[in-house]
Amino acid sequence: MAGHSKWSQIKRKKGANDVRRSGIISKHIRAITTAVRSGGSGDPAGNLSLKNAIAAAKTDTVPVDNIENAIKRAVGEGSSATVFDEVVYEGYGPGGTALLIETLTDNRNRTVGEIRSVMNKRGGNLGNAGSVAWQFDQKGIVVVSSAEETVQDAAIELGAEDIQETEDGLEIYTAPTELFLVSEGLSGQKFPVVSASLTMIASSTVDLNDEDARKLLVLLEYLEDLDDVQRVTSNANLSEVMEEV
Repeated sequence: MAGHSKWSQIKRKKGANDVRRSGIISKHIRAITTAVRSGGSGDPAGNLSLKNAIAAAKTDTVPVDNIENAIKRAVGEGSSATVFDEVVYEGYGPGGTALLIETLTDNRNRTVGEIRSVMNKRGGNLGNAGSVAWQFDQKGIVVVSSAEETVQDAAIELGAEDIQETEDGLEIYTAPTELFLVSEGLSGQKFPVVSASLTMIASSTVDLNDEDARKLLVLLEYLEDLDDVQRVTSNANLSEVMEEV
């Protein structure tokens, strides 16, 4: 899971100084709004999708006021409000890497057109449904801002499947059904849980040469800059790649 960990760290560092900060916030507001509507509740205690969306927003330091206002608006929305569909696109990047592109869209033709344009310009291409999805599994990921051995021991006792150390602490991987058991267990023991969410992880990774690795990082960044794209996951091993692209 090192490739996933590396891309997560790169995104966090880029996000800290990203001049397109409003775009990042907008993506999270869209995800929160969709979670409220799909889960039928503005209470994260009873809406796991909303709880995930809020956790992800907080990871990117979206202001609490923005989060609360998004929930209030979503709860009060009428039937005429914009409805976003969750659509996953599949494709290939430099070096034959597999890509899953998760989107929230109110216009599928626009979204697929924008994704195809970026892919064609940056060394990728779209695939058919099912072409690469089989290479990924859904996992829970708990981010903790501490790498102390006591945290790792507690996570293992709670049911963690894998643990990766990062520059900022730990990424703890779980079965999807065990995500909140592990997250809440760690929080209950006063460990600094930053976020808990579901994500897609490649079942195996591929190594790239330096040129293809840098091309892939550029492609990932351009894709995630699209308004409709929420997250892009690849099966590339980026653990040895420099963070400058």
